[in-house]
Formats: sequence, C-alpha cells, structure tokens
Amino acid sequence: MNAVSLTAALKEESSRLGFDLVGATPAVEPPDLDRLRQWISDGCAGEMRYFADRLDAYRRPDRLLPGAKSVLMLGMNYRTVEPAASQDPERPSGRVSRYAWGLDYHDVIRPRLHRLADFHRQLVPSAQTRGVVDTAPLLERRFAQLAGLGWIGRNATLINERFGSWFFLAALLTTEELAYDEPTTVDHCRSCRACLDACPTGALCGAASCGAGCQPAVSSAAARQPPPRYRVDARKCLSYLTVESRGPLPAEFRAVAGNRLFGCDVCQEACPWNRSTPSTAEPAFQPAAGMNPVDLVELQSLDEAAFRRRFRNTPLWRPGREGILRNAEALRGGSHGDRLSPYGP
Repeated sequence: MNAVSLTAALKEESSRLGFDLVGATPAVEPPDLDRLRQWISDGCAGEMRYFADRLDAYRRPDRLLPGAKSVLMLGMNYRTVEPAASQDPERPSGRVSRYAWGLDYHDVIRPRLHRLADFHRQLVPSAQTRGVVDTAPLLERRFAQLAGLGWIGRNATLINERFGSWFFLAALLTTEELAYDEPTTVDHCRSCRACLDACPTGALCGAASCGAGCQPAVSSAAARQPPPRYRVDARKCLSYLTVESRGPLPAEFRAVAGNRLFGCDVCQEACPWNRSTPSTAEPAFQPAAGMNPVDLVELQSLDEAAFRRRFRNTPLWRPGREGILRNAEALRGGSHGDRLSPYGP
C-alpha cells in the first residue's frame, strides 16, 4: 500500500477502535530536548529519576523501535460527569482526578493498540510496530503537536480545540512511511492566565520565555511566584505529590490541597477550552461506585487485601495503599488528629 492509503486505513481503524483523535508525524528527533534536559537539571522532575535515566532514549523514536519511520499519535476522550460533592457533610470524602474514576487507562488502551498493530500488519505484513501508552521514553505531547492533534498549553497539557485536554495520549510507532499531518503551530493560550491563577501551589509556568529554572518551594507565598513558561515544577504539583512522590505532602501545601486525595484537575477545570467539550461513551472510563468521591472513613478501614480488590485495576494502585493512606492522613491534618473531619472543596 502507498502511504496515503495506508494512513487512511489506519485512521479509520483507529476511530473504529474508539480513538477520538489521530494524526501522523515522522519519527524524528523531537524539538525541545534541551528544555527537557534543563527541566531535569533544575530539579523540576522531583523523584522521577526515570526521566534522567532515559534521557538519551528520548532523543530518537528508533531507540524504541529500530527502523521506525513514523509515529501515529492517538487520543482517547475520558471526560464523563462532573465531580460530585460528598452526600454526607459529616462523613469526609476525598476527591480523585477524573482520569482515575474508572479502569486503568493503560488496560483500556493497550489492547486496542495491539489490535491496531495487528490490523497494520495485515495490510503490510513486513511492517514492525510498537504501541506506547506513556510508559516508554517518548515525548507524546510533542509528537502529538507535530501530528496536528493540538498545542501544548501553559499548564503543559496538550489542548485540542474540540476535546480540550480531557483525553489520553497513545502512540503506534511503525517502520512504514505514512502521509503526515501538518503540525499545530498556533498557541491558542495567548495571554490567558486561567490555569496559572487557579493553580493552588504555583506549580505552573507563567513567564514570557523559559529562563533560569524553577525555584524550590520554600513557602506558600513563594510557591505562587510563576516559574518559566510551559513548565510544571513537579515538586509543587499536587498531582505529582499525591501520585508519584513517595514522601509526605509538604506542610506548606496541605492547607491548599483541599480534599484532593489523588491527583489534581484544577488547571484543566480552569481552562476555557475545557468548558464545553464532549463526554465519552466509553464504559471503562465511567465513574466506578465510590470513586467520585471516595469515602475516607471506608477507605481507611480497608486492609491490604481489600484495598487490592477495590483498586488493583485502577490508577490508584500506582501509589498503593500506603501512598493513598498517606494522602488521606494529610487531608485530616496529619497524624495528630483524633478523627477525620469534614473539609471544603
């Protein structure tokens, strides 16, 4: 098959498999690797040492798939309902980021990537492929921008004109040439500061250009000073602190964490591009019982086996029971509280 007909067939099959966005781009060295290197050097990756360990692998997609010529970038909408308030003001609950209300997206997307790869090899038996769902050293957002799926906003998420930023990214690398889409070159964020002003810890960037680097968080006031544009200082980000970090939630951020048990959607909810995006009909992403929100009293009663049964196939399994209970303890005011107490949104 020629590149045009192959690409058209892959895009049609991607849509049939439930992907809402699809675009193709060459498997070349992505731009802005120096900015990634600087971000790591400035300490903004926090404890996520895998960025530094795999820095060289980010340079070329053919490190992931020898002979890779193209990257088919895919997006899957996960927006469902709006966050719900606790039904019982006397029984505290914890808010979970929207992407984690249903099944683990890796378990949803990966089998579909496998089917897409099988379809590709039916069309071109000699093709080599590899599917990626944010677990390999590939700059997905940058390649998605190159594939025309959207632009990288001030909160460092990829934003699409139709779906906002409520979608997961995935990629299918292939040794075949495809018909490439035009990159997104327009920055629709312009002078908007909605996400910057909404971030409760000042983790987002706001300067006109990337400067000397983010400063360590030393106080709530200092934390609200904007670091260079289009970067997130993980050390201040509630998503990182409640999901990736293995240490305690810094004391200076506990007061602004609200009832966020796992993740944080503040910057996305503040984004004007996310106000009227469509909802997904994907059953796997619909809120499971007791996830929007999570009853903290019930949560803290779960032993290891019960925690595994409830959360094993959800994103909350990543920090594990120890991490989730650490977050719940931070919400109740630390280890000195005698009981759980209600708190505001």
